[in-house]
Amino acid sequence: MSNFAMIQAAAARLDGQARVTPMLSSPFLDEIAGRRVLVKAECLQHTGSFKFRGGWAAVSALSPAERARGVIAYSSGNHAQGVAAAAKAHGVAAVILMPADAPQLKIDNTRALGAEVVLYDRAGGEDRDAIGHDLAQDRGLTLIKPYDEPEVIAGQGTTGLEIAEQAAAQGVTSGDVLVCCGGGGLTSGIALALEGLGSDLRVRPVEPKGFDDVARSLASGEIQTNAQISGSICDAILTPAPGALTFPVLQRLCGAGITVSEDEALHAMALAFLRLKIVIEPGGAVALAAALFHGDEIEGDAVIALATGGNVDAALFQRALSTYA
Repeated sequence: MSNFAMIQAAAARLDGQARVTPMLSSPFLDEIAGRRVLVKAECLQHTGSFKFRGGWAAVSALSPAERARGVIAYSSGNHAQGVAAAAKAHGVAAVILMPADAPQLKIDNTRALGAEVVLYDRAGGEDRDAIGHDLAQDRGLTLIKPYDEPEVIAGQGTTGLEIAEQAAAQGVTSGDVLVCCGGGGLTSGIALALEGLGSDLRVRPVEPKGFDDVARSLASGEIQTNAQISGSICDAILTPAPGALTFPVLQRLCGAGITVSEDEALHAMALAFLRLKIVIEPGGAVALAAALFHGDEIEGDAVIALATGGNVDAALFQRALSTYA
């Protein structure tokens, strides 16, 4: 399992490779939220999301023999691009298993980064775990899971190191850190990083309504699954259930989950563009939506929200702007 030492080691390997993304603010957003809002803009990370951190951490930790055989990953798009970019930089062949209904932009970007893309029928019920396992066995590839992978969690946790330092520089040392949450890799990694630093910041997972498996799991004390794993514009954070590795960390370190509507995510996308001049996709906007529209569920005079991904197609982005700008 990942720990603080692994996060520190991942940070060393990512030094000079990942961007130190900015923490942004706007008095207009503060007024809407009724408190100070700091936005950690991981949408400005390489490949357009925090997933580059985990991809690089995992690929850079491989042995020479593993690198020679190649890697495989499954993802609806952001982990796909993060692993593909890291593999290309290390001269490692990459096979990426993606749902056929993933955003075409993400499929195209993954191929452009040099990966072989294999599509599967997510909506029809095909099992990506089984397909990925078979491909890995047949070709001798090393599987890099999108969230239930120690090195991936450690890589995502480097975001937490930056959050603590940047927030402290702006006078914020306590309060909620809202994280867009799918399987929990980023959420658990940040929570482990903040624990290791002795921080008083508390991580809160945020999910879209109808896909709130983490919130329900935390409330019940047992892993809960979603009735479906597709059908939302928040595609980047749709997972069947919290990970076996991530859930114990979430349960131990995180506060209660928050769920937001798709309309609230679209509204947050528009406000992020208008007030912060950043582009975020719906799944990457749910944390900001929670900060802006669910203030009664948040504690403290300041809140930190992750903007986790910016890989949004033009039509959906235009929908957000035309509705809320």
